[in-house]
Amino acid sequence: MAQILRGAPAAAALTEEVKEEALRLRERGVVPTLAILRVGEREDDLAYERGAMKRAAAAGISVKNEVLPADADNETFCRVLEGLNEDASVHGILLFLPLPPQLDGERARRLMRAEKDVDGCTDGSLAGVFLNKKLGFPPCTAEAVMELLHYYGIPVSGKKAVVIGRSLVIGRPVSMLLMHENATVTICHTKTPDVAALTRKADIVVAASGQMESVDSGFLAEGQVVIDVGISWNEEKGKLCGDVLFEEAEPLVSAITPVPGGVGAVTTAVLMRHVIEAANGRR
Repeated sequence: MAQILRGAPAAAALTEEVKEEALRLRERGVVPTLAILRVGEREDDLAYERGAMKRAAAAGISVKNEVLPADADNETFCRVLEGLNEDASVHGILLFLPLPPQLDGERARRLMRAEKDVDGCTDGSLAGVFLNKKLGFPPCTAEAVMELLHYYGIPVSGKKAVVIGRSLVIGRPVSMLLMHENATVTICHTKTPDVAALTRKADIVVAASGQMESVDSGFLAEGQVVIDVGISWNEEKGKLCGDVLFEEAEPLVSAITPVPGGVGAVTTAVLMRHVIEAANGRR
């Protein structure tokens, strides 16, 4: 039976570290502050916002909420974002994407300062990921994958890793983070022939395609570590499921993250660490 790589203990350990650093900042007169900029009332944004605010409270981080109506215009949106850029009391900005269609998402990514981009959506932050330089921050979900591997003592250097998915949110950045730690990385996508033949040869498989339960036992082999980033609602089963068919994978591989309760549980803790790093001027 596989080791279950639960996110809660990793998130709790990271939150405790962040809390101690937040206390030190407050003793110096610095109140670490995250601004959450949301347009509209999308349920997934609201759920993530609730989780982020709960984590921030546990970590001793202040939160400033900026909420605009779903029909906000570009001028209003950019004025609010520029205000957060200029606000010295705000150390990190969490911008929920995608924006409504009338707003220019590309302009927003260019406008936000990379040093305040604590969820890694700006061009500057992504350049930092690819160049392995401290320009902004990596996307929180990608870094949460690495945090889980580190917490459970899973070696990365010299290992063969296969990442399924090439999005800028997870697939490509997590591939770069793995490579920076000396893994040999293969990225698979919709045009990759015989993905299963590649994943079966991997030491570490990161499933991040967003295709519910598309990775079954035919994609996997004994001894592998499987990190499932996907999360979808399975109507038939009446529960949340990942990209990996857990019931087939768990008896076969050596370690696997659950969905829910795996990578997602660590993401907001990573977000808070980014706020602390920004408040410390480390970027």
